[in-house]
Amino acid sequence: MIKTLIAAASMAAVVYAVAPAQAAHRHHHMGVGCSGDNLGKTEAAVEAMADNEVKFAAEKEVSLAQDAMLNNKWGACGAHLSRAAEASMAK
Repeated sequence: MIKTLIAAASMAAVVYAVAPAQAAHRHHHMGVGCSGDNLGKTEAAVEAMADNEVKFAAEKEVSLAQDAMLNNKWGACGAHLSRAAEASMAK
């Protein structure tokens, strides 16, 4: 139960943090928080994590987000970035 509440709160924080980036990209696509700034912040948070399988999974999500961003797949980028940010907030 507590894990579910923490996950929900983490997701809400990610959505709140990335909403301004969505507005910036609205004229091109409907991405959710896929921006260089959000990518950099998430990558830094992931790098600060202790080495474990959660960090390695989050690093993969960051990599997938970068690839999606480079290929203008904003929805996929935002989804990967959100998963990486959520993992970086999990304790």
